Amino acid sequence: MLLLKNLPEQTISALLAKFQLELAMLKEGEKILGTYWGEPEAGLIKNKVYARPDTPAHSLLHEACHTICVDKERRKTLHTDAGGRTPAEENAVCYLQILLADEIPEMGREMMLKDMDKWGYSFRLGSAKRWFEEDAEDAKEWLQHYGLIGENEEVKFILRN
Repeated sequence: MLLLKNLPEQTISALLAKFQLELAMLKEGEKILGTYWGEPEAGLIKNKVYARPDTPAHSLLHEACHTICVDKERRKTLHTDAGGRTPAEENAVCYLQILLADEIPEMGREMMLKDMDKWGYSFRLGSAKRWFEEDAEDAKEWLQHYGLIGENEEVKFILRN
């Protein structure tokens, strides 16, 4: 599983900044604020994503994508639980994190898909890769509906309004 300590912090910070999000990189052993799944998983509070060097990269991107996908009102009070309102929203978060993995040269889509499976994301077709390639049309449509990706899956680097 790819951990943040194996990625350039500048790369992660710059990616989050494209969405007006801030990376709060903590020291090894520090308490992660806003973590839903418990340490070392990433946490979120409003527009800030909390992580440590031992945080899995997929976790950081997942929480960042929750922050990107919630509407403006929910983002104002976002703390720990993004509370995906629908299965389509949760699927959209997963889909977007896979797309964003390609923005990290040391990660890429294939590693993201493998790490999602290792962590235990569950999808109807049994793997993240099969879901993404064969069964994620609703997630793609959700992201397009809110203007977060274009027709060719290009990420727009904006927050949902």
